[in-house]
Amino acid sequence: MEVLQERRFWLRLAFFTLFVVAPPLDIFRLDINLGHFILLGQNWTLGLEAFQRGEISPAEAGANIFLRGFVPIALIIGLVIGVSYKYGRLYCGWLCPHFSVVEMINSLMRRSSGKLTIWDRHRIPEQDPDGLVVKPNPLYWIVVLTAVFGFAFLWTISLLTYMLPPKEIYGNLLSGELSLFQQSFLIAGTIAFMVEFMFARHLFCRFACAVGLFQSLAWMANKRALVVGFQRERVPECVSCNAACDNACPMRLKPRSIKRHMFTCTQCGQCLQACDQVQQDNREGALIKWVQHDAALDVSDREFGHGPHESLKRDLESR
Repeated sequence: MEVLQERRFWLRLAFFTLFVVAPPLDIFRLDINLGHFILLGQNWTLGLEAFQRGEISPAEAGANIFLRGFVPIALIIGLVIGVSYKYGRLYCGWLCPHFSVVEMINSLMRRSSGKLTIWDRHRIPEQDPDGLVVKPNPLYWIVVLTAVFGFAFLWTISLLTYMLPPKEIYGNLLSGELSLFQQSFLIAGTIAFMVEFMFARHLFCRFACAVGLFQSLAWMANKRALVVGFQRERVPECVSCNAACDNACPMRLKPRSIKRHMFTCTQCGQCLQACDQVQQDNREGALIKWVQHDAALDVSDREFGHGPHESLKRDLESR
């Protein structure tokens, strides 16, 4: 599981980097000055300019709209829903640049206050399941505030370059010649993201993100989808771990709950790693694992515990 988390880290870092450099490298952006998208350095339009010049027929113009507009959008939506239906919010936990910021600020806030968010009622244990001790230090609030501002500004200027020519934005920024609109956007956007990153970053992921919501809805529609399963007959073995899986969840969820209470699970696997570390000397292994197909029904069933519990048990024991 530690190797899996390392791979997830590098994958998220690579995608976050892509999110920032995509506009300057013309990999993908919407240029509102030109009125169309730029994809891999090429203009991506609906091809209506030829129709306006009378060079193509209405039927050909309609075909362009269908092939260049509807088909790409349908393919992207279909891919997201298809993956989510089977695996849940995989994009959120493994790629989303916003969730990368959530986890980063969580870790810094823990070092400053002993809690992953300011809304947590209690501090989490200082010792991690792997033995690492993290003692809260109020001086880390300086690092937290610096990171919040830095990520907020980076997100805002990145979003601006998705709409306006990046060379113009970065050039104006370096020369101190930003237009009134650009200044207003950067100031308002940075303040808004600072408030969100500081006070409501995981709440945004849980309740306000449309991409996350649609992934969760698709996942909930499939009772056999990938989900965290828990061997409930081994509950007494959880007593000594001080809820390590709960403490590890960056979304502040309870991984041993039923699926509908884990509606916004991002499949990040941090709860699984924590349980693996706590139970590393236990011959029966961890109490929670990813399960799917029939074994997932026990977690998905609204009457928790009335599903095919034996299937879940066999699936866990086989891993």
